[in-house]
Amino acid sequence: MKPFILLLFCTICLLPLQAQYNQQLKLAWSEEFNYEGLPNPAVWDYETGYIRNHEAQYYTRNKKNAYVSNGCLVITAHKEKVDTFSYTSASINTLGKMEFFRGRIEVCAKIPTGKGAWPAIWMMGTDRSTVGWPECGEIDIMENVGYDPLRIHATVHTPGSKRDPEAVIRSNSVKLNDAFSAFHVFAVEWYADRLDFFVDEKLILSYRKDDQLPEYWRFDKPHYLLLNLAVGGAWGGSQGIDNSIFPLKYYVDWVRYFN
Repeated sequence: MKPFILLLFCTICLLPLQAQYNQQLKLAWSEEFNYEGLPNPAVWDYETGYIRNHEAQYYTRNKKNAYVSNGCLVITAHKEKVDTFSYTSASINTLGKMEFFRGRIEVCAKIPTGKGAWPAIWMMGTDRSTVGWPECGEIDIMENVGYDPLRIHATVHTPGSKRDPEAVIRSNSVKLNDAFSAFHVFAVEWYADRLDFFVDEKLILSYRKDDQLPEYWRFDKPHYLLLNLAVGGAWGGSQGIDNSIFPLKYYVDWVRYFN
């Protein structure tokens, strides 16, 4: 979800990767959103205010920006004034409530589109508050920017080594023709030596520990999950914001963890 990345089923353009998703993993936990009202506080917390990336939205805890209805979490961005911000939205996360370490994390979602929209499904190390970013590691399971609506991105961020101090970024993207009109499954499979990213059970990116110096790897520790809808920002707003697209609605059908 950092700006450095500037660098249900359909046909997807894929790299010729060979691995397939691991059907041997067993369901360990799920959030099916089979209730009404606010996201379950036993699982979800919120980011609030201005957070990062020169984004244009103010994140709230308000039900109008994040609520559960008809079996889905709905994150909604509105064009409205709060302090110096012209938009509101929501970013919910499992920090301090639910953590993940290896296995498969998958999210079934239908994303919004339009110039200025920046929905994401991502993870950061639970030690972020003490070690900072990118030392904590970041796993971007899905990102999309509305000015390029058919392109789905998966990305890994880690710090560099003492010999190469720049942040390490490994990313790939695929074309998905109906991400904003149909639900799709976005997933990462996390192993001791690699991260495999999938869209609808098709591998789109594999980041291996031995692809770089071992000291680049930051994925031997638990991470937490974030679901957010940003507006504008260093990447999402690089071609402006179309005010006619609001309100924007981002639907999440379920989150599942296999181990």
